Amino acid sequence: MELTVYNTAGQETGKTVHVADVIVNTEPNDHAIYLDVKQYMANRRQGTHKTKERSELSGSTRKLGKQKGGGGARRGDINSPLLHGGARVFGPRPRDYSFKLNKKLKRLARLSALAYKFKENNVTVVEDFSFEAPKTKKMLEILRNLNLAEKKSLIVLAESNKFVFLSSRNLPKIRVVSVENLNTYEILNAKNLLFVESSAKKLEAMYTGQE
Repeated sequence: MELTVYNTAGQETGKTVHVADVIVNTEPNDHAIYLDVKQYMANRRQGTHKTKERSELSGSTRKLGKQKGGGGARRGDINSPLLHGGARVFGPRPRDYSFKLNKKLKRLARLSALAYKFKENNVTVVEDFSFEAPKTKKMLEILRNLNLAEKKSLIVLAESNKFVFLSSRNLPKIRVVSVENLNTYEILNAKNLLFVESSAKKLEAMYTGQE
């Protein structure tokens, strides 16, 4: 599959980049996508939630009322979960939510997500560009020229670029990522993928074993 390369003014340059057949022809596996996105979100959880249980509260252990005849549920001291201000039964404790997935499954999930974007024609390729300093106004101008300013877009660079990242940081619908850090969640979370020319070629090399 060949994709047209545009310049930062939104005009066709006459150049094209080839997209690996393994990406375009992959049959999307929804379950692999589900597992990869689930892992991504689980690994981001801090897991620092905590509530005090009965043994951790300060308060007298004196039994407040008799066992029977009170007209309500049996409860002992003032820390009883039945009372206002008492402990919580089986409350959350700090834990690690992360889990691992096989590399082949994660690769399949990324390929599936990319395949969806290419089949939906939601991929744009632009010539490589950079800034000498953070310029949000200039970044917004480029996106408007490519009709992406109002769309939730993911800009994929061949390698990390500080000024491009800083130029897009204040744009709520724009995310910037290097091709090595491309993941299933980011791909699916964006409406449109914007590859710079070098990152599109690097993606081709990654999935054809030429890198």
